Amino acid sequence: MESDQIGNRGVNVTDHDLTFRNLSEALQNNITPYIALLEAKDCSGIKNLMQKLMGQLMNCSTDVASLEDEDYVQVSQNRIRCSMKSLVDWYESVTKKTDSETLSKKRTSSSKHQQSPPVVVIFKDMESFTTKVLQDFIVISSQHICELPLVLIFGIATSPMIIHSLLPHSVSSLLCIELFQSLSCKEHLSTVIDKLLLTSRFPFKLGEKVLQVLINIFLYHDFSVWNFIRGFQLCIVEHFYSQPLSVLCCQLADAKERVNSLSHDQCENVRRLPSFRRYVERQEAEKQIALLTADSFLKETTQKLLEDLHVYHENYVSVLRCLHVFTCSLPKYPLGKQIRELHCACLENRVWETEDYESSLQLARMLNKSDLETILQQCVEILVSSAGNEFDKAVEKLKEFLTQFQKLEVAEAFQEQDVSVSSQKELQKKTDLYHLQKTLLELKDSRRSKKLTKFEMLRFEVVDYIDSLVRNYLVPADHKTLHEVVYFNTASVLRGHLNAAPRIALHTALNNPYNYLKNQALKSDGGSISNKAPDICIVYKLHLECGRLINLVDWLEAFSTVVTAVEEPNADTASSDQVDDIIQYPFSLLSSLTFVNHRINEPRFSKFSFVFAGNQFQKNKAGSDSLNVLEMSQKYISSSAVGLGGSR
Repeated sequence: MESDQIGNRGVNVTDHDLTFRNLSEALQNNITPYIALLEAKDCSGIKNLMQKLMGQLMNCSTDVASLEDEDYVQVSQNRIRCSMKSLVDWYESVTKKTDSETLSKKRTSSSKHQQSPPVVVIFKDMESFTTKVLQDFIVISSQHICELPLVLIFGIATSPMIIHSLLPHSVSSLLCIELFQSLSCKEHLSTVIDKLLLTSRFPFKLGEKVLQVLINIFLYHDFSVWNFIRGFQLCIVEHFYSQPLSVLCCQLADAKERVNSLSHDQCENVRRLPSFRRYVERQEAEKQIALLTADSFLKETTQKLLEDLHVYHENYVSVLRCLHVFTCSLPKYPLGKQIRELHCACLENRVWETEDYESSLQLARMLNKSDLETILQQCVEILVSSAGNEFDKAVEKLKEFLTQFQKLEVAEAFQEQDVSVSSQKELQKKTDLYHLQKTLLELKDSRRSKKLTKFEMLRFEVVDYIDSLVRNYLVPADHKTLHEVVYFNTASVLRGHLNAAPRIALHTALNNPYNYLKNQALKSDGGSISNKAPDICIVYKLHLECGRLINLVDWLEAFSTVVTAVEEPNADTASSDQVDDIIQYPFSLLSSLTFVNHRINEPRFSKFSFVFAGNQFQKNKAGSDSLNVLEMSQKYISSSAVGLGGSR
């Protein structure tokens, strides 16, 4: 029986469900239509496993109780007997009806399954399955392998050796095991960034801080590429919602057409952009006046600036990839091993002014000839396939470097041979000690003040040329005019959405309900409490005014006063029944939110005991009818004192 193990590289993450779903779809499209996807939570016993397996394969409901009768076979639309014999009978009946010629064209499996497609069973989380369930299923299935071609795929999150820990040798020997692994989450992330951000096809871009927030959430929270994509989608929504000029964040041809249809208010929005202000300050006085007053001239300039921004992105991506080719193989990876790290460094500031960049250049000046030739060849391929049109001279220059390296190989070989022969002859001529010592000192001095070889000089030229490309094309995006149109830089908004802080959100909602409800009636000055606010907000604001313990009488009386307060002094107050109804819910809700904790201990009355009788609070001396006090207080309040929760 064939068995494949798919390694998921460590912990179980949310993307694993998507991985197995894509795997099952790929198998259905190319191998076999008979796919079953099993989870440990649904397969506590062999009966449950068979029920789930046959339910998915036959696409009908099953009855576990019918397993008790081993000789009874019933196949109907709603009820079916869950046994391996029933599964074999069903498989034989289904395969007879299918057209074998059509299936053979779609299959790419081995010749062993050419006449009938196999049944593939995927165990998503093998470590979570009960050992006995796995053993029983494998042993039972092996007895019918001639009648039912079965392939098992085990999803393993730890080590492939776990299969030998869960299954004894007598069971594992029934399997023909092969191992394949899925790509790591980081590799998937690099692919997503490469396809979405490091390309000029899509105009929308992420700023350095925003991209760093998404990467940090991925690396330190969930390892979910799907959540990274959702965060990227959220950035798109926030950018087009909050930036009025995001209408220009589109393909260049469409952006130029939309610039011509900008209104006067939209032109004013362009003039308010910080990058455009800096651009205006660098212009001459006459041009400054035209940019600030004439909308037609502003639109022409905006079209040119958008075109320059588009060209900048095309050149930026190509040179960034060339720089990554140079730095990704250096010792200790000064500029990062992944291209996303280099991209963040270039977005943050001028990368050539950093210490890591200087150390990278020093290490690049020590590369050997073969590595340099390989790197230059890769850079030529990148620049040739680039969308930019400014790299023709750069490609010619790099090809010229490659030609010079090839010529040096033969020339340096002859030069080294001549030097070694001449030095040996010099040593053989002079045999006396004085001349020998003098010759050795001269050789030592010549080594100290050794001139650079042609290869070393050429290597320095190559590194310096790459450095010039970096300084010309890897300027940070925030230095370009109109970068606000296509770049989303509000990291605080994104962090507030993705980094959940439930306690802070609850405090904001209860202390300032207008922040979420946007109701003008809920607007209030600093410490004032409006009677139009929700009851729980009133209770919460009153509880913030107290210390560690709350006097229940004062709290409830204050709440009643605020709720029944009206603007006109002669207006009718709320009836006692209405107050009685509304006074119970907010206190219990505040307790369920853990802002207050009830003390279940026996009530301790220091000076007064408080009785809630009818709708009036009455103060009695401590010790006077304490049983009545306890009964009345427990009728409305579960304890005599309430301690503040974690909010204080």
